[in-house]
Amino acid sequence: MINAKITNIRPDFALITNWISPKSKVLDLGCGDGTLLTHLHDTLKTTGYGIEKEDSNWLAALKNGVDVIQMNLEEGLSGFEDQSFDTVILSQTLQAMHNTESIVHEMLRVGREVIVTFPNFGYWRNRMQITFGTMPVSKSLPYQWYDTPNVHLCTIHDFDAFCAQHRIQVIERKVITGGQDVHVLPNLMGNLAMYRLKSEP
Repeated sequence: MINAKITNIRPDFALITNWISPKSKVLDLGCGDGTLLTHLHDTLKTTGYGIEKEDSNWLAALKNGVDVIQMNLEEGLSGFEDQSFDTVILSQTLQAMHNTESIVHEMLRVGREVIVTFPNFGYWRNRMQITFGTMPVSKSLPYQWYDTPNVHLCTIHDFDAFCAQHRIQVIERKVITGGQDVHVLPNLMGNLAMYRLKSEP
């Protein structure tokens, strides 16, 4: 269940918060304007950094008081030492990565745990739009086919297979639609997938 004191933020941010330990060190990749890091600091007294490429988001995060580094995730995380963060977060950015395998392994290298969230391309509404001959456009996939930053859309089943193939341990998985947990047929009925991961021993 989502903690009552954090229900005023995005449902996925609330669930991420429940996976973060108080006073831990967090790295948020593609942090946007720093909303999640600000919330984690205010509620859990976390420390850490955000990484953001876009100028406008980087400036917004700075104005919000977030320690943010402007860099391209595709270039890797070589500036960070192994296991230097308690948690590394990639929230709804995985599908925009060209080098998906590389960034996930880099996250697992610098973080003791990793949180990855992404829109589930297998969601039934997406399937219906494809059935009727158009690429899906929705709140979680808001772009047209010709201007989308998304390059590697995947389903929950795809990501489960990816984790198994790359010996990544799934500590916990949540699937939600409209802020509500989905337990039945998650790959069909779930709009957003959320994973808590770590490297297998």
